[in-house]
Amino acid sequence: MTKKITVLAGDGIGPEIMAAGLAVLQTISELDQLSFEITTADFGGIAIDHFVDPLPPATLSACQTADAILLAAIGGPNWEQAKRTPEMGLLALRQALQLFANLRPIKVTPALSKLSPLKAEIAEKADFIVVRELTSGIYFGTPRERTETSALDTNTYQADEIKRILKKAFEIARTRKKKVTSVDKANVLATSKLWRQLAEEVAEDYPDCTLQHQYVDSAAMKIIAQPEEFDVIVTENLFGDILSDEASVLPGSLGLLASGSHSINGPSLYEPIHGSAPDIAGTDTANPLSMIYSVTMMLKESFGLITSAEKIEQACDEVLGNGVLTKDLGGTAKTTEFTAAVIKQLKEDEADGKNII
Repeated sequence: MTKKITVLAGDGIGPEIMAAGLAVLQTISELDQLSFEITTADFGGIAIDHFVDPLPPATLSACQTADAILLAAIGGPNWEQAKRTPEMGLLALRQALQLFANLRPIKVTPALSKLSPLKAEIAEKADFIVVRELTSGIYFGTPRERTETSALDTNTYQADEIKRILKKAFEIARTRKKKVTSVDKANVLATSKLWRQLAEEVAEDYPDCTLQHQYVDSAAMKIIAQPEEFDVIVTENLFGDILSDEASVLPGSLGLLASGSHSINGPSLYEPIHGSAPDIAGTDTANPLSMIYSVTMMLKESFGLITSAEKIEQACDEVLGNGVLTKDLGGTAKTTEFTAAVIKQLKEDEADGKNII
């Protein structure tokens, strides 16, 4: 059956890395005889330029009717003063699709451990996932005010919103090491006090899993010093945003990390965790791995194509192991060169029978 994918290339390096992800997707489609229908739509800054709206109705409709969505990157200095910024469009899309759970896996393979700024023996122990609540908290709270002399942001959570993301974390933990770390600031914040109370209540429904609590500042330290302590981290919107970006130092670059955002029963959205990097847009130097890994997350989580995804990931590991590295990893390979190397490796593995995992 043909699966429908809506593609949002966006701004900055977005079109370049999206082209890489789609090229790899096309290759695995040919090798494994898969069928995908691709629909492209404007989103973010480019949509503002064309429609004065970062999320035009046609784009939202294309996302709502898709089986999955691929997003590259949005934003840039050209649209910082827009009435509705690209970032507002992203928040609106998350709310419209009810994408309440953002999953950011952090795993350092042997090919990546030597690229980490941390000692390899520390970095290679990292294998955890950050489960971030995505549609509430301080990014969405009201009132929101700013004057010349003061500013106000509101951090609001409802009990059902907290329980929903906690249950998602425990369900994921059941497929891993069955350990959940709930990250909060319960010694200070009222929202965190409620979060901790509800975590204890939800944990009772998952007696096969263990729950531990961690203050966000302590968790930030442990992610770098003792990454092996974590399996599933679950936390609120702001903390999850910061901690998952911090965790990107483990494999060595933001350009290596993908994420998936999920609703209860609608289409999921897959995207790199980094921004649009307008300073290097058009230079063919962006690392496409975060987009390629977004594709593999989509194949696994939306379509159940585990083997196809693992073939791609294996090819990426082999290319990295062969020393083909983009600039952010200390190498000289261009975006297009790295992508071509992955595609070549996929085809060679198929011919040699190596990618039958």
